[in-house]
Amino acid sequence: MNPYIEILRPGNVVMAMIAIVLVAIVGHTLSIPIILAMLTVLFEISAGNVINDYFDYKIDLINKPTRPIPSGKITPKTARNYAYGLFLSGTICGALISILTQNWIPFVIVLFSDFVLYVYAYKLKSTPLIGNLTVGFMTGLCFAFGGYSIGTPEIIFTSIFLGFFAFVMTTAREITKDIEDMEGDKKEGAKTFPILYGTTISAAITFILIILDCALCPLLYFQHIFNKFYLGIIAIAVIIFIYSGILLLRNQDVETAAKVSKYLKIGMLIAFVAFAIGSF
Repeated sequence: MNPYIEILRPGNVVMAMIAIVLVAIVGHTLSIPIILAMLTVLFEISAGNVINDYFDYKIDLINKPTRPIPSGKITPKTARNYAYGLFLSGTICGALISILTQNWIPFVIVLFSDFVLYVYAYKLKSTPLIGNLTVGFMTGLCFAFGGYSIGTPEIIFTSIFLGFFAFVMTTAREITKDIEDMEGDKKEGAKTFPILYGTTISAAITFILIILDCALCPLLYFQHIFNKFYLGIIAIAVIIFIYSGILLLRNQDVETAAKVSKYLKIGMLIAFVAFAIGSF
């Protein structure tokens, strides 16, 4: 894969863009602001991933040595400038959305995202739990951004609800990834939550977050936001979530954490499918 595409982490970018697609499906809306919202998320999440790799390349020499910067495919300076260009592109798209909708909230959200993504990569990532919550919050914010790009009160409410679901589950996954990356983080002096408070407590918090999200899932049906088909599909995701949480409670080694992180990602994709089908 081309290193300039690889460093964007296309899988993560696509998942973030799916948030906008889902909001559009739920709102039965396809418009220029929605297309611009997808482009905004593409640029912003890509910029966040690149600037994160720029600040973390020394840690990645241990944890992820094959990534573009530690492997020497892209220099740190080039990656930094690449990130700045992506941030600028996302900000321009956000401004266009606000101009077209005559609503400045989307543009404000993009400016806020520029700031948070940069500060996260520079400082917050190594801050216990705050870094995890920041990633979760930014993931959930993609849904809210989609809702505000459409602008109707009902869709805004639904997008915020979906955003909260994504926020909780992403935070759980980020804590799990910290357990997986403990070796490299320790060598670089990072103070992640598992390093400071242990993997057992980290796994317990992850499990609590997973149960919280699973408990929220039926509410979307009982609030008449989604149809009965949603229940059948989301049940599969719930089973995967709970199974993943139990696995992590039983064992917090690197291999198990990596497996749980993968399972949670699969569960979230299935949940997104449930959101889409449930809206028809």
